[in-house]
Order: sequence, then structure tokens, then C-alpha cells
Amino acid sequence: MAPPEKHRYIVVEGPIGAGKTSLARRLAERFGKDLMLERPDANPFLPRFYENPKRHALATQLFFLFQRIEQVADLRQIGLFENGTVADFLLDKDPLFARITLSDEELHLYHQIHGHLMPQAPIPDLVIYLQASPETLIERVRRRGVAYERAISEQYLAKLADEYRRFFYRFEAAPLLIVDSEHLNFVDRDDDFDLLLRRLNEMRGPREFFNRGG
Repeated sequence: MAPPEKHRYIVVEGPIGAGKTSLARRLAERFGKDLMLERPDANPFLPRFYENPKRHALATQLFFLFQRIEQVADLRQIGLFENGTVADFLLDKDPLFARITLSDEELHLYHQIHGHLMPQAPIPDLVIYLQASPETLIERVRRRGVAYERAISEQYLAKLADEYRRFFYRFEAAPLLIVDSEHLNFVDRDDDFDLLLRRLNEMRGPREFFNRGG
């Protein structure tokens, strides 16, 4: 099943543990598109942030901001739109993390830097937002066993999930498919993946929901 021709630039988003990177990989493979992924392992401040958030939040946030801006700039310069692109991050969501991790003074500084550096980012043809409960997110994070993620608290994931909900409640920049991923496994269950593809192809409005009960 091929994606609609209009879906040349697809972004998969969601909080840590929602499965956005795994789904982005599978979509890119199925559709023969280029893949653009965040690189958290390249951020030297991230492990330190999970151990001591207050001390390392600003450095972690700014590193990700610079990294994401560079990746989006590369998207335009090297012609990744020729084959189409699937990404696992949306540049517009960067301030979402800043709001829950930075102090008031740091947040003010971040917004100044963000305002000066923010490029005109390409608008996705489709954004897929994966939702899951904090309990599910923490279980998935623990299961994948990344060493520096062991310090992530359920409280932090709950705040993050809530910020994502607020962000996408107001999001109108691109067509949006909101997916409740509680009972979906797009990596190990082909039926779930094919069901999502059918739902994607059937989209007609600018904002639709996809939910599968347990």
C-alpha cells in the first residue's frame, strides 16, 4: 500500500516511549522514503540531564535546538524531498521541552536564542502524533533498556505527555492524525501497521483520530 502522493514529508511525533522512531523507520522502509531521525545519543548533556535535570536542562535543551535546526536546514539543502522524507521530530515542538525543564530565567534566555535562530522550517504534509499513558510510556522506556534512560521518572513522563497533548490540541500547521498507541504495536504486529496505513490513506480532514481498543 503506497501513501497518498501528497504525503511526501511525514513527521511522526510523541513523547519518549510512544514509538515514534520505530514507526518512522518502518514507514520510511515501506514507502521507500529517506529517514531523518533525532540523535539523542549525540547529545552529551542528556545523560547528565536525567541524573540532575535542574543543573543540565539548559545545555541539553540548547544542544537539541541547534541539532534540530541543523537537520532541518540539511533537509532543504541536500534535496531530501526528492524521494520524500519521514522524520521522527517536528521542529515546532522544541519549546515544549523547554517549558517543563527550564527555570523562568533560563526559559527567557532560551526564547531569545530560539527567536534569533529559528529557520523557516518545511511544513509536513502529514503529522502522526502517537499518544500513550505515562504508565505505558515508562514501561516501554524501561523495556528498551537504554542505560541513561533509567533515571527518567514517571512524573517527568506524565508532564511530557501532558505538554504534548496541549501542543497538539492547538496544532493547526499541518494535517494531523492522532493515534492512541496503547493497544497498537507497529513494529511486531503487521496487522497493526497495515491498519494504520489504511487509516492514513483514508484521511480526508485536517485532523482525525485513530483508536483501537484493547
